[in-house]
Amino acid sequence: MTTKIHTAVDGNGRPLAVIVTGGQRNDQAMLAGVLDEIVVPRRGVSRVRPDAVIADRAYSSGVARRLLRSRKITAVIPQKSDEIAARQRRGSAGGRPPAFDEIRYKQRNLIERSFALLKQWRGLATRYDKLAIVYRAAVVLSACITWTRHLGDMP
Repeated sequence: MTTKIHTAVDGNGRPLAVIVTGGQRNDQAMLAGVLDEIVVPRRGVSRVRPDAVIADRAYSSGVARRLLRSRKITAVIPQKSDEIAARQRRGSAGGRPPAFDEIRYKQRNLIERSFALLKQWRGLATRYDKLAIVYRAAVVLSACITWTRHLGDMP
């Protein structure tokens, strides 16, 4: 009965990748899948790796940070308060805190605005569809409309 939308957006809030899962699914488990879905076509080689991932505290584990580091992607993720406390309890054995760019993190509102735009569709907000594929189709259609609005502004 519940559904989660895992998405990646560009610097202007336009969707680049969308995955729909059950509501009980962990956000971190889908991070690799969402990153694999990103393809930005360009002349020559398509771009598949973002410069940075700006995410909330749900992605703050070492597993997610190692995944991003292995793909050479900058992680802009704040630490959870319990992670900070655990590191401080260990003292010098706890290591250094991960780097965090507060200025860049302010751009996270783009993803929140993207979800707010999705929830303007009553069918997406209330989850009328019984099949996940139909629900995902509505999410993709919403993304297409978002991109069409952007491309309509171009000469």
